[in-house]
Amino acid sequence: MSLNQSLPPTRWYESLAQYQQQGVPHVLATVVAVNGSAPRALQAKMIVTQDSICDTLGGGGLEHDVTTTARQLLSGELAAEVVATTDKLKKANSEKAKAIRREAVYTKHYPLGAKLAQCCGGSVTVMFECFNLTPPLSLLVFGAGHVASALMTILAELPCQVDWVDSRSERFERYLLENDKYQDDQPSYCLPAHIRPHVDYDPVDFIQPFIRQRGQRFILVMTHDHSLDFDLVRAALDSYVALNVDSDSDSNDAEQVNTTMPYIGCISSATKAKRFKDRLLQRGYDQQLVDQITMPIGFQIGGKEPMAVAVSIAAQILQHYHNC
Repeated sequence: MSLNQSLPPTRWYESLAQYQQQGVPHVLATVVAVNGSAPRALQAKMIVTQDSICDTLGGGGLEHDVTTTARQLLSGELAAEVVATTDKLKKANSEKAKAIRREAVYTKHYPLGAKLAQCCGGSVTVMFECFNLTPPLSLLVFGAGHVASALMTILAELPCQVDWVDSRSERFERYLLENDKYQDDQPSYCLPAHIRPHVDYDPVDFIQPFIRQRGQRFILVMTHDHSLDFDLVRAALDSYVALNVDSDSDSNDAEQVNTTMPYIGCISSATKAKRFKDRLLQRGYDQQLVDQITMPIGFQIGGKEPMAVAVSIAAQILQHYHNC
């Protein structure tokens, strides 16, 4: 099992679409003014992430400085230098100041002369637009029943990444493209690219790699089987505890692993919630850890229709995401 990984894009517009869907932090650098001779024309674009670039603004010293500037914006280094010049932001703490500046559009003028080791003789102005600087919203959803299907209708319209897991292949048949309806090998689904269905008979395997991801992670357990629900909730707690132990013992690993507690929620009645939490405490799980499980999930807004429940779950997730 592995979460889907896309091939690197080659053109800026392919890159922009992919990174927007994946929630990868990136900068769109655009030539917005040209005077005299320059390597690229007006509106030439490139994409920069912390570890890759896509397309070109002409190469050489110009592109090197554009790449460096974009990565300083992504990391907050440049923001820290720029925002300190305003009285309003001087009063804010440094982290807040960085966040405010990084959400803004930044422009930089480049004379194409000796300083950049380019002899074009003209000049260009480049606009830097930062995207996905806040932690991405990632969801791992177990179960493809009526509520989960209704929830996907909502999540299809939101900027997020969803891995949707069920052992019953027939639950995803309604999403199969017509020409793939009878193919078993890597079927194609008529779902948005950011919602990835997985048919798997051992769904527990998805939990640990998901918890290791960056950003805010939401694990939603809503299968057809109460015993499987319990196993998945327990596995999520075990994976979180194990990753924290591993990170404490290995400082290098600690830099790569997300050790914050993910949102762990399970669809349930009040009775099911009490039974699950009692069983976990009986098995020696810490009370404080168990209390962080959200059961039942969703706000109590009334209505038991699948879409009504899905709306309440989506609202709770969004509130949690934007308030953290």
